[in-house]
Formats: sequence, C-alpha cells, structure tokens
Amino acid sequence: MTSGRGGRHLARAEAARLGGSPEVGVARRCGCRHAVVATAGAVVCSSNQNRSMEAHNILSKRGFSVRSFGTGTHVKLPGPAPDKPNVYDFKTTYDQMYNDLLRKDKELYTQNGILHMLDRNKRIKPRPERFQNCKDLFDLILTCEERVYDQVVEDLNSREQETCQPVHVINVDIQDNHEEATLGAFLICELCQCIQHTEDMENEIDELLQEFEEKSGRTFLHTVCFY
Repeated sequence: MTSGRGGRHLARAEAARLGGSPEVGVARRCGCRHAVVATAGAVVCSSNQNRSMEAHNILSKRGFSVRSFGTGTHVKLPGPAPDKPNVYDFKTTYDQMYNDLLRKDKELYTQNGILHMLDRNKRIKPRPERFQNCKDLFDLILTCEERVYDQVVEDLNSREQETCQPVHVINVDIQDNHEEATLGAFLICELCQCIQHTEDMENEIDELLQEFEEKSGRTFLHTVCFY
C-alpha cells in the first residue's frame, strides 16, 4: 500500500486538475488566462452519505465535474443508539432510506439531521455508489479520512494496469458530522479551485498543499496510482 506522507510528487498538471464541465468552464468564468482541461474527479467517504455528498453538492454547484462514492461493505446511518446503526445495502436508494427512517422515528431523524441529509442526497443522485464497484477512470480522487484513503489506494493497486493513466489520490481528514462535512466540503472546493488555476501545478503543488495544511490544521496524504 502506497502512502504519500513523505513526498507530494503529483505528476502532470493536466492530470491533477478536477475540471469544470465543458458547459461551465470554471477558469474561464473566473477570468483565468489559461485553458482548463475538463477532467474526471471523485470524492469518497465510507457510506457515500454525509462527507462525500456534501462535497459533491458544493463542487457541482461550482461547475466541477464530480462523482461521489463510499468504500464500506454496507451503508451505515446513525440509529437510536451508537450500537444500533441503520444498515443498508448500497443498492438501497436514498428515497427508500428516507421513507424507512421516516416510518421508524420521524422526530429523532429530523432532529439529528439525517432526514434533511437524505433529502439533499436524493436530489443529487438516486443511490449511494461503492467505489470498489466502479471501473471508470478518474484523474483526481479526494478521500475524507485515512481509512478510506487506504481502501481506495489498496483497491486501485489491486487492479490490473491497462492504460498506465495516473490517478492522484489526496486525503483530507473530515470528521463525520454535518458541521465538519460542510467545512470540509468548502475546503475541498477551495483546494480544487486553486489546483485548477495554478499556472504551473507540477512545480507549485507542494507549496499549495503545505499552505492548505497550515491554514486548515489538517494533514494531507497524497499518492499516485495508475490504471
């Protein structure tokens, strides 16, 4: 398993940009001088519910082309007690989860924000997706905790290399609660915008990530895998 704690050697600038869609060119909209190559990016947490979906929501509203995933075996949501979570299959839609929790205890799941979160999620896509089941290629993958980062890197390294296309994996530690998910999503969005607008990303990424570490008080992990 490859960990990027020591060196932040992210290869080509074009391969590391989490780009805007062709319809909404973020750099052009922001008045940057250089063209932006639209690339595929992903945000990954454990259950594809809170952290990755908040980042998915923010990034898509900013014009980025992004998808979101979870790495867990099942989808877990808080239940009536810490040792009694609500467990679902990844095939279960957000709408089905919403209706199930609405039936179980509307007051509890309204008060803790789970129903609001699921309502947000189902407006973005039908159901959670598991990263290990997706064979699409990405240029940049952002994970929300070290355990998820390890799972993503392990899965990528276990695949048979076919194209040798690089994918850059960056971890941003985000606590799994609604407030931290929102703060983390804006941090991820700001990071993506700065990477996208860098004149010479290959030479500037080290300094950029160090600035973000100092600014946020979070430790970033980075590595490069190949498809």
